[in-house]
Amino acid sequence: MNCIALPRRIALALCLALLLGLAALPVLAAGASPARQALETATNRILACIKNPDYVNPATRAPLRQQIEDEVLHIFDFREFSSRAVGARWRTFNPDQQKRFSDAFADLLISTYVGKIDGYNGEQVVYTGEVSSPEGDKTEVRSVITMKDGKKVPVAYRMLPKEGGWRVYDVLIENISLVKNYRTQFQDILNSGSPDQLIARVRAKAQEVRQ
Repeated sequence: MNCIALPRRIALALCLALLLGLAALPVLAAGASPARQALETATNRILACIKNPDYVNPATRAPLRQQIEDEVLHIFDFREFSSRAVGARWRTFNPDQQKRFSDAFADLLISTYVGKIDGYNGEQVVYTGEVSSPEGDKTEVRSVITMKDGKKVPVAYRMLPKEGGWRVYDVLIENISLVKNYRTQFQDILNSGSPDQLIARVRAKAQEVRQ
């Protein structure tokens, strides 16, 4: 299963979007939404791990990498991510399959993109705004990443309130939705296979990436 078949530039932008977020921004502006505040809190904690001198040492990196993964798990709603990536067929998954798929998909995303954090090479992130739904139940936090070659890559985080906080349920890179990108791939697999077969494929891919 090929997952996120994007050019390296976009793959790195997605890595930065997932892990660095708004970290390069100035101190949180007055009146910023709770969604942006949640993002900034998580990314400040991630940056603290990356800037820790122990992070550059392979012998002492593991606990800091685990802290980064924990922060990603906290700010991203992987169950919501999973249901949207599978689409309408999510309702055909029983509760156990939904949980196993969500766990496998989270493992795949984290394995794929946390592993690319070492590719960070001074790219700059600038906050450009945020838009909330009229009901206030969704917010899109927008930013632009300037790559080393000068290319500007727009990145948007779609967030919703969950368990007393705000969680990311989709990321858009150059208007390409991560959820929709995976949905196309998952639908292809489900057209000829079962939910358990999809779960097995995602688990296998996550294990391959980790190795």
